[in-house]
Amino acid sequence: MKQWYEELFTNYSNTYDSEVFTTGTQGEVDFIEKEINYDKAKRILDIGCGTGRHSIELTKRGYEVLGFDLSQDQLSRAVEKAKANNVEIRFERKDARNFDYGFEFDLAIMICEGAFPLMETDEMNFAILRNAFSSIKPGGKLIFTTLNGLFPLFHSVKDFINQADKQDRSKENTFDLMTFRDRSSYDAIDDSGTVKHLECNERYYVPAEITWLLKSIGFLSVEILGARLGEFSRDHKLTTEDFEMLVIAAK
Repeated sequence: MKQWYEELFTNYSNTYDSEVFTTGTQGEVDFIEKEINYDKAKRILDIGCGTGRHSIELTKRGYEVLGFDLSQDQLSRAVEKAKANNVEIRFERKDARNFDYGFEFDLAIMICEGAFPLMETDEMNFAILRNAFSSIKPGGKLIFTTLNGLFPLFHSVKDFINQADKQDRSKENTFDLMTFRDRSSYDAIDDSGTVKHLECNERYYVPAEITWLLKSIGFLSVEILGARLGEFSRDHKLTTEDFEMLVIAAK
């Protein structure tokens, strides 16, 4: 049986590219470039690359990128887009819970919940971070976004459900304060117009938890910022109003 995220991203690539959160690519890549000092020699791994929006933009700017994703449909769209942009990118189908590139990359990115924290258990999410660590060279970085647990903690659960996500989630109280998981349902329409009813399960993390996870794996420093669409910046300190957090871990 497919998990909800596998079902969502089947026959969904064109719809995905029309989502509002895909409009922030340029600004997000600006930030990524700055974090590696615009060094074109840096090799970049795009974990959960989806339709390749960050991989393609980085490659257009002169970087060598490898992107992988669990969804073959998303990858097929990424290949089409790369060809249309006249760039060559190595795309692979892999599960983020099971990969190891042997310290091959200077930077790994995982933007807009590109795998983490969608997995159904905490152990699976931890495996993704551990695998990323194993694929980054000493001195390299991992940059990713994840759901900010401070948001639902600060706001009432009712407000969280009704305001945080504009999609048609169920009106029930679905956020579990004991597990920091939001189990909810909504209807998604795929590229052929078919309505899919999805039962979602997403994990929210607080900053101290993310810091502990990353340092227990071996990252030497962890910085956590507020993630704003297309406006990643070290000036944006994380607040209770940020739905996502931007994490920079150095090895």
